[in-house]
Amino acid sequence: MNRRSRVAAAAAALGLLVAGCGTGDSGGADNGHPGAEAGHDPGTTTPSESTDAGHGHGGTEPVKARPLRAGERFLDLRMPAPYTPSAPTGKGTDDYRCFLLDPGLTEDAFLTGIDVLPGNPDVVHHVILFQVPPGQVAEAKRIDAGSEGQGWTCFGGSGVGAVGDSIDRAPWIGAWAPGGGGTVHQKGYGVPLAAGTQVVMQVHYNLLAGTEPDTSAARLRLAPGSQDLKPLETVLLPAPVELPCRPGKTGPLCGRAAAMADVKARFGERAGALGDLLHVLCGAEPVGPVQTCTRKANAPMTIRAAAGHMHLLGRAISVQVNGRKVLDIPVWNFDDQKSRPVPPVEVKAGDDLTVTCRHDQSLRDRLPAFDGQPERYVVWGEGTTDEMCLGILLVTRP
Repeated sequence: MNRRSRVAAAAAALGLLVAGCGTGDSGGADNGHPGAEAGHDPGTTTPSESTDAGHGHGGTEPVKARPLRAGERFLDLRMPAPYTPSAPTGKGTDDYRCFLLDPGLTEDAFLTGIDVLPGNPDVVHHVILFQVPPGQVAEAKRIDAGSEGQGWTCFGGSGVGAVGDSIDRAPWIGAWAPGGGGTVHQKGYGVPLAAGTQVVMQVHYNLLAGTEPDTSAARLRLAPGSQDLKPLETVLLPAPVELPCRPGKTGPLCGRAAAMADVKARFGERAGALGDLLHVLCGAEPVGPVQTCTRKANAPMTIRAAAGHMHLLGRAISVQVNGRKVLDIPVWNFDDQKSRPVPPVEVKAGDDLTVTCRHDQSLRDRLPAFDGQPERYVVWGEGTTDEMCLGILLVTRP
């Protein structure tokens, strides 16, 4: 396979990482939500204004308390029944479950705000909502019907539709992660949803915190598709993660091959292979606490907000455009993953988009989540005690 074919295959497979595991809001965010930050006027610098949904980082109004604007309405989506999580492969301490929800859209609409409500925040690590266009609904229903119990296992993504371009145009419409709240997009902006679109709610359950039942929900704020709104999209910037065991530490998972085999055993071959595929996309094989990836923008866009996502070993993350920092989080806080608004940043096709992360294996000795967990070579993985390096950009196109 030549270089171009390998990159195309990697891009298709990497569409799976849309699951992202709890980042900033894409429509915002995994994973958090684009939010107003001190020094930025959300009415002039970003199309999103954040509210807190009462997940322990509060003080502002929830989305449902914000007055509806002309033509807007609320629509509630909820899992049809409680779901009790478990490790689907019989290994590991994580369960990714997808639930197909029908908002009943008979006409085109814009999503102008969202509030994700984790039913059991003790075990819910993140919630991501993916739009399922009308042409993919039958496929989603087949996946759902072919899986035992409510919903289906979905490590690495929703599993619905072609994924070749879902890094540069991710199908996220919203998300929640620790520190996240609700999102109301600035007037004049929204995520387009075609008539007949359905929604996949992906919930990542952290079984280290228990296996109690969960019924998560989301409240959508919708405007008619006939309104003249600027469409919002999400761009994902992943980088490889390669953290060797610390000097003097040993164990059966301290070799990279063993660590990769373990990830694949827990999450399946496709999702587990992302640790290798990221090197094809990024063209490098960094080993150590700092990981980075630069790729070219494939089309012009304007960055409106940015977020980063790592797990518990994260220390710092940044996103740059041609060397200019768009996002800089020098002290990573897993419990504060909301997106940050930025003054509009114009990006041309061919510009360099770079994400850089710093992780720290010594945190294994300080955090309760790692109690009883063996020392390991850490690669990209879907679990709470695995790691990621992911930048998320909320953008508009010309």
